[in-house]
Amino acid sequence: MHQLQQEPPLWEADAWAQQELVDRWRQSGTPLIPQILDYWTKHSRRRYGLTQVCVVDYSMPGMNGLEMLSELVDWPGMRVLLTGQADEQIAVQAFNRGLIEQFIPKQATDVSKRVVDALVRLQRLASGQYAQVWRSTLTPMQNALLRMPSIARALSQLVHAHWVEYVVIGAPFGILGRDENGRVAWLQLEPSTGLDELADLAESTGASAKQLSDIRQGSALMDLELGQSLGRTRGPSIARAFPVGNDSTLLGAFFSVDQDAPFEAGGYKQWLQKQPARLVTK
Repeated sequence: MHQLQQEPPLWEADAWAQQELVDRWRQSGTPLIPQILDYWTKHSRRRYGLTQVCVVDYSMPGMNGLEMLSELVDWPGMRVLLTGQADEQIAVQAFNRGLIEQFIPKQATDVSKRVVDALVRLQRLASGQYAQVWRSTLTPMQNALLRMPSIARALSQLVHAHWVEYVVIGAPFGILGRDENGRVAWLQLEPSTGLDELADLAESTGASAKQLSDIRQGSALMDLELGQSLGRTRGPSIARAFPVGNDSTLLGAFFSVDQDAPFEAGGYKQWLQKQPARLVTK
């Protein structure tokens, strides 16, 4: 509990660091992607060390689980309460009052699986607490696209299959993500209505007739804006495009991202290997 009581200023500092990136982009036009890469490299220890989900047992010596959680007023993470059969009504009341996000009966035969599932689900919610900061970089059309159910589901599956952390931005439009080893990739998002404009820009860089045709037909995308954001001197790359969601309203394509620092620097796996061993037992 003492550790969690020390975390609120660290959460606030991390939120402020992210807000500064967006403010710098908005006020002076500093590209977002290089700023995010720098942030990931420099602030990984602080960011990965923040506890995002706390699981407590209602029946504990000295104080019960709800009493403990009441001591964490300023801690912004997610709360799970383990309960005995006699405690379930108390847990329901705590959930209804917003004191916990979930309760899990200890007598359940699959209690270990329920705890792990809750940790996975709630960790994603905790990670999204600063989504409003990044949502402000989106245009109304981009935001509307991302809220379409089939697109939202498809993107959720993609990002959690590839990355341990990611950020959605609107300039350029896409998702920047990093895997557990620190490798960064860019998921470029392109509305189908913007394919002709992208092809026109690609033509100005000397793209071939085949490449231009593929872009206009929605079978390929070119990372022009990514290259501009990173200040690349080499030519743009082209990659296979795929529909995001149930139709071709939004297309996506993956591109690798150049990094000045070694990609392992500040990676989650590297950080995790330095932590004490942790076990989930029944």
